Amino acid sequence: MAGRYAADMGHREDLLEGAKRCLLDKGFVRTTARDIVNESGTNLASIGYHYGSKDALLAEAYVAMVEGVSDEFDATERATTGTRPGSLERFQEVWTNIIGTMSGPDSLWRLSMEIVAMGDQLPAVRDHLAKAQREGARGIIPMLMGGEEADVPDEDVNTLGKFYMTLMMGLIAQWTFDPATATRGDELAEGLRRVLKAAGEGS
Repeated sequence: MAGRYAADMGHREDLLEGAKRCLLDKGFVRTTARDIVNESGTNLASIGYHYGSKDALLAEAYVAMVEGVSDEFDATERATTGTRPGSLERFQEVWTNIIGTMSGPDSLWRLSMEIVAMGDQLPAVRDHLAKAQREGARGIIPMLMGGEEADVPDEDVNTLGKFYMTLMMGLIAQWTFDPATATRGDELAEGLRRVLKAAGEGS
């Protein structure tokens, strides 16, 4: 019995890792269930058994990849940053580092644009990731403002978190469409500085 359970869990992990590789190679729309099976060395029945559907598996694989990048980035950010939380310097530093993960030709963020552009063909993926986006909004706040993710109140998620996620999606779109003219961290920080200056002058 224990051996069968271990084999089942092994299949689940194999499917997840295979789905990750397929996403990076083909994206959401072009990846088939058979592609995942061939990549993972499992079988078609395993997808339904462990994940319910191919789209649910692909969504979970994408979330796992994003969380992996976020965890690695967050650990590096906390270890290296010398700027004050909430400052323009921290804002520029964090966004410059985030942009660094978007600029490579193999950036996984391009998959977000595929969902935006073809969401009607990927309803299960879209719905799953829409729910995950809220947690992304919660997780990005401590990177810029300090503190711990568990302590972020819902009000901040609904305001500050959504503000940051709007910037994130805009940057992903720019870096996917035309990296040569996409916004850099210093430009984003200068734009915010000017907004704050104008707001102060108008108050």
